[in-house]
Amino acid sequence: MPVCKKTLGMCKNSNRKENRKRVRALLWRRMQTLNLMNDAKRLLKIAAKSNIPVLICGESGTGKEVAARILHAESGRATGPFIAVNCGALNSGLMESLFEGSRRGAFTGSTSDQLGFVRAADKGTLFLDEIGELPLESQTRFLRILQERAVTPLGSQSTIPVDFRLVCATHRNLEQAVRAGLFREDLYFRLNVFPVRLPPLRHRQSEFASLVQELWHELGNSSLEENDVNELASFPWPGNVRQLKNVLCRYRLLEPYGTKLSMILAEETWNFKMGKVTSVCEQNGGYKIRSNAPCLDKIVTALEAHQYNKTHAAQSLGISRGCLCYQLRKRDS
Repeated sequence: MPVCKKTLGMCKNSNRKENRKRVRALLWRRMQTLNLMNDAKRLLKIAAKSNIPVLICGESGTGKEVAARILHAESGRATGPFIAVNCGALNSGLMESLFEGSRRGAFTGSTSDQLGFVRAADKGTLFLDEIGELPLESQTRFLRILQERAVTPLGSQSTIPVDFRLVCATHRNLEQAVRAGLFREDLYFRLNVFPVRLPPLRHRQSEFASLVQELWHELGNSSLEENDVNELASFPWPGNVRQLKNVLCRYRLLEPYGTKLSMILAEETWNFKMGKVTSVCEQNGGYKIRSNAPCLDKIVTALEAHQYNKTHAAQSLGISRGCLCYQLRKRDS
């Protein structure tokens, strides 16, 4: 039975629409990857115009405190204090006095009044880094401070109102922590008013070269060679910008003595997430030296066993795909 031209045209139009949808979806995903950092910067500028709590999320080393300081500097509280607190480094037994302050004589050794973190941030910004490390009992106390916008110093019975902007940061998934009973749900919703997610360095390929050159210029006046930039771009950087800075500082010091960048990267520990470390690993309180990477024979054998699928070969060797590719390029050069 012949198909009429009208029906055929409708089918073609339908296929074109589906193709356009798929292309738009693909382009949108790519744009999301490329513009993650631009989105974060834009959101920080928007948040700076208000006083609402901001929750900065991202892996370790992505620059969460830097983002918090930028937010403070761009806000109307820029002339006020910026008080940074690492919640993972606090003594749980001193949380109340550290946050709310204390009166003279409130406890043994208390010879003067102490403001506490919250009052110290009055008219400014209180930045709580690694908020996910805050103990549950301290979370309850801090929730009351947020609700009342006031503190009760240890040894005092009167509350003192405080005007502060709250910015928190975490590398943990707080939603999972809430489900696991490790983080209060009501506190989570108090903090997650305006979330800003900082992308890891491996997702910032579009600006990686300019970022590397900027960091390199901070260490001296010269520019980094293109080959070195490309070699840095092939590294997975689980420690993100912090790790990149460390490598560049080391390279700047050792380059005059003939040390190549490839030598520094080969010795860099980075495969923590897979339970292994490429150079050294902590064991029984010390550090045990281990081989930097599988030998070439093992890599070739793994590639042959997995039909040259690099992802599967890397998994069988207990390394990442980036490490496998780096070792192949290193041996080819």
